Amino acid sequence: ASSADSVLDLLASARPQQQQQLFSRFLCTPLTVECPAEGSPQGDSPAAAAAAAAAASEELFFLQSTAEQLRQTAQQQKEQIGTDQETIRELTTKLSQCENGLELTFQDSPSVWGVPRSLKDRIDKIEDVPTGMNASSTSVPVPAQETIHTKMEELEGQILSKLLALEKERTSIASSHNQQQQNVEKELDALHNRVVGFEHGTTVFNPPEAFKVSIPVRNNYMYARMKKSLPELYAFTISMWLKAKNSAEVGTPFSYSAPGQANELVLIVWGNNPMELIINDKVAQLPMTLKDGTWHHVCITWITRDGIWSVYLDGVERGASDNLASWHSIKPHGVMILGQEQDTLGGRFDATQAFVGEISQFNMWDRVLMPAEIVGLANCTSRLQGNVAQWDEKLVEVHGGAAKLSFEICEAKLKA
Repeated sequence: ASSADSVLDLLASARPQQQQQLFSRFLCTPLTVECPAEGSPQGDSPAAAAAAAAAASEELFFLQSTAEQLRQTAQQQKEQIGTDQETIRELTTKLSQCENGLELTFQDSPSVWGVPRSLKDRIDKIEDVPTGMNASSTSVPVPAQETIHTKMEELEGQILSKLLALEKERTSIASSHNQQQQNVEKELDALHNRVVGFEHGTTVFNPPEAFKVSIPVRNNYMYARMKKSLPELYAFTISMWLKAKNSAEVGTPFSYSAPGQANELVLIVWGNNPMELIINDKVAQLPMTLKDGTWHHVCITWITRDGIWSVYLDGVERGASDNLASWHSIKPHGVMILGQEQDTLGGRFDATQAFVGEISQFNMWDRVLMPAEIVGLANCTSRLQGNVAQWDEKLVEVHGGAAKLSFEICEAKLKA
C-alpha cells in the first residue's frame, strides 16, 4: 500500500510540470513565425531564422514594387485625364467659334480644315493603351474614360456638321456671286451696245433689212431670236450671210427647236468636226468651211421626199445627197435662235457651241429655191425675201449683249 501511495504521489507531483511545459511551447511557437528575431526564447536553429528573414524581406520588396507601380500608373492616368480635359476645352472653343459665325474662308483657314484630322489624332491618342501598364491597372476609372470618348465623338459630329453647313453656305454664296457677276456683265454689254448704237446713229434701219447681228464673244447668253414662228414644213431653203471669227470653232449659226424635239433643225460647227446639218436628230456632214474670218453666203435646201438636201457656198453648190430625215416634216410652233444651240425649247445654251461672229440676211422659204435664185442672192443681183422667215429689224430681237448694227452686205462687198 505504501508503494502504491508513493507512485500516486509521484504522478501528482509530475502533473503540474507537464502542463507548464505544454503552455510554454504553445506561446513561443507563434512568436517565432510572426516576429523572427535573434535569441528567441524557444531556441530555434539559426538556419530557420535566416530563411524566415529572407522570406519577409522578399515579401516586403514585392509590396514596395507593387506600390511604386500603382503610384506610376495613377500618375499616368492623371496626366492622361488632364490631356483629355484640355482637348475637350479646345474643341469646345472651336465649336463655339463656329456657332458664333466665325468669318473665315475655307481656303485661307487651314486651322478650320485641320480640325477633323487633329481631332482624329487626339481620339487615337486617347484610345491608345500604355504598353507598360500592369494588370493591376484595372483600377483606373474606366467609366470616366468612356464618358470622355462619348463626349469627343459628340463634339466631332457637331464640328463636322457645322463644317458641312459652312461649306454649303460658301458654295451657295459663290454661286450667287457668279450669277450676279454674269448679270452685271450682261448689263454692261447691253449698255455698250446702246452706246455703239448711238455712235452709229438711229436704230431704225433703212431699209429695214440693212443690219447685222453681232455676237463678239463666246458665252451662253448672247443670241438673236426670230419672232415669227414656223409652220409645218415639207421642204425649205435657208439663206444667210455669215462672218465667223478666225477661230478653230465656229459654233452654231442657227438652231430651231420644236415642242418635243430640241434638235429639229440645226446648223453647227464645233471642234475639228466638219459643218453639220441636223434634222430631227439625223446628221449630214457638209463639205465646206467658214473659218477664214470673211463674209460668206450660205444656202441650204431640203425636201422631205427621200430626204434630199444640197448646200451652196457663195452661190456654188458644194455638196448634195439624200436620205436625211426622209419623209419627216419640220414641226411647227418652235423657236428659231441665231448664235446658240438649244438643248431645250428656247434655252439651256452651251457656251462651247455658241457662234462668235456676225450674221445678216437670214431668210427662209417653204420650198427649194432654184440654183439661179441662189446665185442671185449670193452675188447681190436679187433681194428675194423669205416667205416663212424674213430678215427685218422688227422681226429680230437680240439678247444678252448681242447687237444689231447698221450693215448692207452688198455695199460692203463692193467696198471690199
